[in-house]
Formats: sequence, C-alpha cells, structure tokens
Amino acid sequence: MDEIKTITLEDKNYPKLLKEIKDPPEVLYYIGTLPKPDENCFAVVGTRRYSLYGKQVALEIASDLAEAGLTIVSGLAPGIDSFTHQAAVERNKRTIAILGTGLDEKSIYPQSNLKLARKILETGGCLISEYPPETPGSKFTFPQRNRIISGLSLGVLVVEAKQKSGALITAHHAFKQNRKVFAVPGSIYSSNSKGCHYLIKKGAKLVETANDILLELNLPEITKSGLVTGENKEENLILEVLKKEALYIDKIIEKTKLNAATVASTLAILEIKGKVRNLGGNVYATNSG
Repeated sequence: MDEIKTITLEDKNYPKLLKEIKDPPEVLYYIGTLPKPDENCFAVVGTRRYSLYGKQVALEIASDLAEAGLTIVSGLAPGIDSFTHQAAVERNKRTIAILGTGLDEKSIYPQSNLKLARKILETGGCLISEYPPETPGSKFTFPQRNRIISGLSLGVLVVEAKQKSGALITAHHAFKQNRKVFAVPGSIYSSNSKGCHYLIKKGAKLVETANDILLELNLPEITKSGLVTGENKEENLILEVLKKEALYIDKIIEKTKLNAATVASTLAILEIKGKVRNLGGNVYATNSG
C-alpha cells in the first residue's frame, strides 16, 4: 500500500463537507485521493450480520449510485459495508472507506478485507482514519468514526440494521449534521429491518431504488433497461424466473423444469457473463447492469 499522509483541519484541501460538522477530526490520516470540494459523496451502511436480501440490495443500489457518479462512502466493516465498497470497485468506480483503526496493514480491521482495501486504492479510492498508524480498533473507535462517514457525505442510506447497531449511530449523526437519511424497508418479522423501519418512522426517506436517492439529492436519475436477456432458451428461462426475486438453485430447477446439470452449468455461464450473481449458499439473483 502507498504511504500514509496527513492533513489538518486548517489545510485548504481538508474535505469541505467534513469541515462543517460540529466535531471534525483535527487530523486525518489517509491513503489515496481525498474528496474534492465539488465531489458528491454518499454513504451506504448496514449490519455485519446481513441477510441475502440485504446483500442483494446493497450490491444493486451501491452499484447504481456509483454508476450515477456518486463516490460511495462506507466503513469497510464485514457485511453490508463490504458489499457497498465491492459494488463500486467491481464497476471500477471510486469509493472511500473510513476506518476505526490505524491505516497500516497490520491494524486494518477486518484483516479479511485487506484485499478489498487494496482494490479500493487501485480503483482511485481512498482510505481515511482519524487514528494514527498502529491504533487497534476498540468499542470507542468504531462508533466514533461513524460521524466521519456521515460528515463526508450528502446523505446516508441504511440497508439493514438491528435496533441497536453502528449503522443507526451513523444515521443519528447524519440527522444531527443535517444530512439526508434514507432507509431500505424489509420484512416486519426480520430483526434486521427494525432499525430501518425506526428510521423511516423518524423521517428517513424510504428507498426502493437508487433513483429514490438521486431524486432527493436533485441529481440526474439513471435509466436502466431492466432487461437482462440470455443468449439461448435455457439462459432466458433462468433469467425470467429470477426477474421477480432471488432464488435457491432447487427453486430455479423446479420453476424452469430444466434438469439440475443444465441449471448448474447455465448459472455458471451467466455468472461469468455478469448476468447473475451467487449471493451465497446457492441463492442466485439477476445482476442488474
């Protein structure tokens, strides 16, 4: 990784939006390129203990926002944050990770995201922390850095969050900082939806697509054909059944009436072509382009 640089609050290149919050960090440590004054940054955060629904939503909305020209900000944590960064990196778009540790490779948390951290830098992104190198993460540092995630951004989207979670702390900071807050609804029976539904009741904007966010930020909406088509009968049958929802492989076999070997090989080809995505545990979803 490149060298760790520092910037102070007095510096003219200190991120403009972050300077406006009540308690901006006196010093920022960073690797990569800091946000420019005219750069539109937007935060997408959520729980570490995600559902496959949350994963699908995070990948899709973050991907569309990145395509629309927003720089995606998140916390590099396992779960929703990681998928958010991954979505931007996959599209070769810029994303910024705010860490609750030092930026040296030994301190970065989680260590399983070192590769993702390097990818963020390779695609022109940035790693930022208010903590000096060799600072380990603690119960204090992670919640503390959440004000930076919201402070750098025009708004914050919470994808999935339990009633007590770091993502809600970020949303509360956003409310206090006069940033726009957005939340994705989920099942009333899911504990991962409780935090999002609480935010919606509190005035957060309900989000179903990236355009709900772009509209609220007065930015141009994106148009997607929404049609992911295959190159043969089998591909089209599978894409058709996945159009409405993500499905487990057995369900795909049942609905398409294709044999198991054909479904498995066709899904593998569609995945290579980037038309479907395995969300984990053999649950597949269309990959909206």
